[in-house]
Amino acid sequence: MTAAGGWPGNIYNVGERHERPRETDMTDKIGQPPAAQAHIPTDAELVRRARDIGPTLLARQAETEALTHYPEDVHEAFRAAGFYKMLMPKKYGGYECDAQTYFQVVREIARNCPSSGWMLSQSINHTLTVASFFSEAAQDEIFASGEFRAPLTAKPEGTAELQPDGGWKISGTFHYNSGAPYSTHMMSHAIPDRMPDGSKPTPMLFVAPRDSYTVLDDWGDVLGLKGSGSNSIRFDDAYIPPHYALPGHTFLSLDPKVAIGRRIHGNAMYAGSTLSFYLLGGANVSTGTARGAVDGYEELLLTKQLPNPPFSRRSEDVDYQRWFGTASGQISTAEAACDAYARQWMDLSERVAWRREEDLRLSGIAREIVNSLCWPAVQTVIRTCGSSTIRNGQRMERVWRDFTQLYSHGWQLLFDVAARDLARERTGAALTDADWSPTFVEGTSGVAQHAA
Repeated sequence: MTAAGGWPGNIYNVGERHERPRETDMTDKIGQPPAAQAHIPTDAELVRRARDIGPTLLARQAETEALTHYPEDVHEAFRAAGFYKMLMPKKYGGYECDAQTYFQVVREIARNCPSSGWMLSQSINHTLTVASFFSEAAQDEIFASGEFRAPLTAKPEGTAELQPDGGWKISGTFHYNSGAPYSTHMMSHAIPDRMPDGSKPTPMLFVAPRDSYTVLDDWGDVLGLKGSGSNSIRFDDAYIPPHYALPGHTFLSLDPKVAIGRRIHGNAMYAGSTLSFYLLGGANVSTGTARGAVDGYEELLLTKQLPNPPFSRRSEDVDYQRWFGTASGQISTAEAACDAYARQWMDLSERVAWRREEDLRLSGIAREIVNSLCWPAVQTVIRTCGSSTIRNGQRMERVWRDFTQLYSHGWQLLFDVAARDLARERTGAALTDADWSPTFVEGTSGVAQHAA
């Protein structure tokens, strides 16, 4: 039985409690062939579905934090809405939806539950990396079930031992895997014990299927995004085949101009930069979170009185009106910037026009969305909302924690390094051997040996 609009009915049972899946319960139904694609929803339909589910996510934020990930019936509702298929190639039952639409959907989810927005986006963002840079043989196996949900961690952890057949044995614990509880795969980096070509070992990007790792029950002891399912993942001598790894490359270092995804799928979306897409993902969730803060502030304007004469509603006070209008304008600007960013990302991909400078320029836009628009807006509404509205469990208290967690994310390092490197690209200043650059190396690809 489903509710009106095709939603699973129990998604609206706000008071219903759900047991947290343990390690042995976290394996999804994987390996089944994708169902026939009877209908691909329009962009408008996908955004509407995200808006429809928003009030439920808002009402269940405390439950999501207690579970440390969104509940299983929310996961099933996201699946029924088609959110997990948005970036999946049509060849495997996906939608190949427009990048701008994808970001708008995620933004609506984050608006009502930042933890759920972050977990959803980090579960499916990296579909593009596999569809763009991994061989068609690898994609046929990885996308065989018709769904792909894979957290990706940037820091190399654990060990990767080269095997006689060219495959790899992975061991170790990998941290901050947002989306791990409902993952079908995971992606990360490791330093190999030796390289296939005998060169000096450098980081290797790999993807691993769900049956090769254990999701640890260790998330939640953080300030914010407590419900983002950012669990650690452990490998114990897990084998992955040669075509599931790209030795010598990170997910940021692959040149989009040599991506094979465009040839395989006939869609320029699978020939774009990973750095700027990843950073837009974070800026987009930040924008949705900040919009949720402004929503909460508007509700307070309509329901709370001034603490001093004439004790009228806050909505009638010129100062509160100005504070609201300023914060709302900042977030409207951030939303417009996210949408324009997504369009520029697609335009560069369609024109095969990616250069390091363009990647770094877009990264600067993401930086300003987070630091110059969203952060000041959230500070304004928290500074003026009143201490009685930020008690434990209240909306404004939770959004303050969640945005602070976002603001302290490791992308701040990427923002600053990208700003430095943009100046170097523009002025011709050379990188030294000791410098690390976050964007791709032009003219190189880790898929050449797997492209057949």
